[in-house]
Amino acid sequence: MGYDLIERRMGIWILILAVAAWAAAQLIKLLLQFLGERRLDLERALGSGGMPSSHSAFVCACASATGRLCGWSSALFALSAVLAIVVMYDAANIRRAAGEHAKILNRLLKQQPEGERTPSERPLKELLGHTPIQVLAGAALGVAIGLFGAVLVV
Repeated sequence: MGYDLIERRMGIWILILAVAAWAAAQLIKLLLQFLGERRLDLERALGSGGMPSSHSAFVCACASATGRLCGWSSALFALSAVLAIVVMYDAANIRRAAGEHAKILNRLLKQQPEGERTPSERPLKELLGHTPIQVLAGAALGVAIGLFGAVLVV
């Protein structure tokens, strides 16, 4: 049950593949926005929410690369799979609900007379979570990058 030199080298590749999946998802978000709105919003390059989920891509690339490189029955794969499930659940449920709440609060804030607002009452960020389709798209992208990249590494 040792942690040998080969496994340590695989760790950096797992991280590289996860970051590559995140970057690919963020680039896809930029491209989809540009195609849909004919404008480039660089804030989308680092922002959360939208299609596909970069959080899902990141953790699924990590999990799939870990499974391929360290073994599908390894404790490392089990941990990374559990983390991926928690992150995707959070993105599709909790963060999405927080975004919906922000929309309602922003609507209420707009109804408040201008003179009654304090300077700290600025609009809340509404694009926080993801729809289940956005989470699945991010997961598929992450799995594809994680597995394909892991095949190239071995």
